[in-house]
Amino acid sequence: MQGKVIIVTGAAMGLGLSAAEDLASQGAKLVLVDYNEEALLKAAESIRLAHKGAEIETYTADVSKEEQVKGYVEHTIQKFGRIDGLYNNAGIEGRQAPLTEYDLDVFKKVIDINLLGVYYAMRHIIPIMQKQSYGRIVNVASVGGIRGVMNQTPYVATKHAVSGMTKNAAIEYGRYGILTNAIAPGAILTPMVEEAFKQVNPADPKAAETEYAQRNPTRRLGQPKDVAKLVTFLLSEDNGYVNGQTIAIDGGESNLYGNS
Repeated sequence: MQGKVIIVTGAAMGLGLSAAEDLASQGAKLVLVDYNEEALLKAAESIRLAHKGAEIETYTADVSKEEQVKGYVEHTIQKFGRIDGLYNNAGIEGRQAPLTEYDLDVFKKVIDINLLGVYYAMRHIIPIMQKQSYGRIVNVASVGGIRGVMNQTPYVATKHAVSGMTKNAAIEYGRYGILTNAIAPGAILTPMVEEAFKQVNPADPKAAETEYAQRNPTRRLGQPKDVAKLVTFLLSEDNGYVNGQTIAIDGGESNLYGNS
């Protein structure tokens, strides 16, 4: 990753921050994007402290707004002159509710961020990668992008769509040296997942976490660094032929769904 220019969206915390830390440790030049400016600046500073000499730019943006996506793309080109990789990580879960009772405003917000935010980034970055004849894209789907999840219809719908867009980008742009893949994390212990456990069991979210972990073949939840290592590989030149895949990273749990 030495000298590679990588954009990471949703970089202020969770999977985005963990991947950014790993990428910085490998010598990548980073543009970190998030809507939360305060958290984003703290994240960037923590990486600089841990990795002296790391080249890091920050850009505050709402990925559901196309003009703001164009803004962070243009900022990256102005600063570094190229874009070698995109980690399309920004996303939200929304709320938990049955399909017929789901709040439509929240439903639309989940679509705007999880689906359109991912699309806008690819729309404006792929032409740059075409000119370079090189690029690596990692989109974030979810195990909710390969199966159903109770009471999370818009999340599941958008993550399935991300997987579909990934396949199309792979077959349309692979000829230009652009490899596009998606990851499908299971229950990785990020702030978003912790919030989900609070919704499941407001009185004792830790109990909900422990109960969920017992279903996993590894008997534990994933850690952000488990995902970061995979992301770094997929964004690197070491990945020369993995293209159009949605890769589950869930301790093997997706192999159990539907079984008693």
